[in-house]
Amino acid sequence: MNHTSNEQLQQLQRQIQGKNEWEALDFLAQSFPNQVVFSTSFSWEDQIILFWIYQHHINIQPFTLDTGRLFPETYAVWERSREKYGLEIKAYYPDALQIQNFVSQNGPNAFYQSVENRQTCCHIRKVQPLQKALANQKVWITGLRAEHSQHRQQLPILEWDSAYAVFKFHPLLHWSTEAVKSYIQNQNIPYNPLHDKGFVSIGCAPCTRAIQPGENFRAGRWWWEDANKKECGLHIHSQLTTIQS
Repeated sequence: MNHTSNEQLQQLQRQIQGKNEWEALDFLAQSFPNQVVFSTSFSWEDQIILFWIYQHHINIQPFTLDTGRLFPETYAVWERSREKYGLEIKAYYPDALQIQNFVSQNGPNAFYQSVENRQTCCHIRKVQPLQKALANQKVWITGLRAEHSQHRQQLPILEWDSAYAVFKFHPLLHWSTEAVKSYIQNQNIPYNPLHDKGFVSIGCAPCTRAIQPGENFRAGRWWWEDANKKECGLHIHSQLTTIQS
């Protein structure tokens, strides 16, 4: 991070202190007109943020990464959200030729064969489309929560992501799962029915399963791999400036 970015991060952190979640979202949207985007996978958390954008008419562009391997239930909640809120949710897709070559050379389920294959698949289907989505943007809004993993417990609410050169804001970072579920219910927000079947983190269908009571939040993702390697590459490159709120 350069000196200018560091100073701006500290200033933004001071300015959002005392604001609630949607007020902070609106402040960032007004501070960087048409350069604030929100990545949604239609999870519990993301559905709350999408609801705030709709309810408070916040100038933030939602987008999603359609990997081509999502659950039917994910597409269904995507469609329900579009119908209910009337918001454009921009879709980004992996490069067709890269997918064609990868699958032709390694098979349709190559990600089960090695960590390297899985990471390559994630890179093609998720990381590269994310790079396109974040190009020329200033702020990236996410639904990350501290409960999701030990690494995320160390995150500040607002950080600088050096990989994508954007400020990254996590409005629900310190919300509990029970608080998220209660808010969804009270506000009648559409959500992915897989959550009711034990799915906590919902990604690609071949790589996601329900978790059992007492299992770690990340146990449902890439369950055949070592627990220390369970990231897809979207959120592991951040260079954090530790300014907590």
